Amino acid sequence: MPQDMPPVGGYEPVQYKRHMPARGFRPMYYLIGMHMVMAYGYYKLFYGVREQHELAREKIWSRLHILPLLQAEEDRDQVRRHFADKARERELLGQETKVYNTDRFVRPTFVYTPSNVTQ
Repeated sequence: MPQDMPPVGGYEPVQYKRHMPARGFRPMYYLIGMHMVMAYGYYKLFYGVREQHELAREKIWSRLHILPLLQAEEDRDQVRRHFADKARERELLGQETKVYNTDRFVRPTFVYTPSNVTQ
């Protein structure tokens, strides 16, 4: 009986690895994609913060520019109240009574003190 010999050229290499198809992208592509998304987010954050600062600056300037108008409204209201008080005083006290020692307009000051002060 002849002995079995290997075929001419030898045997084929033994397949010991699993050849599974790769699913998805290479990890480098995921890393690049993640960095691109983060760069876009930082870009939007940077310009969003800049826009918020611009809106805050605009709000401050608008308040500064409307301040004289509000002050004029307050002054008109004070004058109206002053003349209403004068008319009420004239009605209650008569024509000749003076409350203040001057004829100039005196801005009213209100000081609230408790009625029962104990020491």
